[in-house]
Amino acid sequence: MSKTLTAFFSASGVTKAVAEKIAKAAGSDLFEIEPKEKYTKADLNWMDSNSRSSVEIKNKSFRPEMAVSDLDISQYDTIYLGFPIWWYVAPTIVNTFLEKYNFSGKKIVVFATSGSSGMGNTVAELKPSAPNAEFVKAGRLSASISHEEIEKWINC
Repeated sequence: MSKTLTAFFSASGVTKAVAEKIAKAAGSDLFEIEPKEKYTKADLNWMDSNSRSSVEIKNKSFRPEMAVSDLDISQYDTIYLGFPIWWYVAPTIVNTFLEKYNFSGKKIVVFATSGSSGMGNTVAELKPSAPNAEFVKAGRLSASISHEEIEKWINC
């Protein structure tokens, strides 16, 4: 029997709320990708070019350390992977997560939250961090997405 995981990084709680809806609709386990050093409001100020998030996103090789890294990914076949969009891509901690575990043969379904930014090159920039995984689809989901809309998205 196929087992699924919903893994997510959420800086402000929006992505977490969507991830919880996906986990409920998919009947999946839930795992939060948490940075060892939490992001503050100042860290997330995208208008400040010296803020932590701005500095991290400019350096594509930067990998923030995760707080928890003892997940047994081997038991999952499909992973719903969620995060907020930062500058049209995933925050680099998502790369940390993908590079930490062996995703060979796994299906990764990417979802993102954003106030207005599109997905840009998100999936293309994540693939090198999990080169043997199959990225099957991606979607930008609204914070207010309904249970019915989540089920429709999961099943399409």
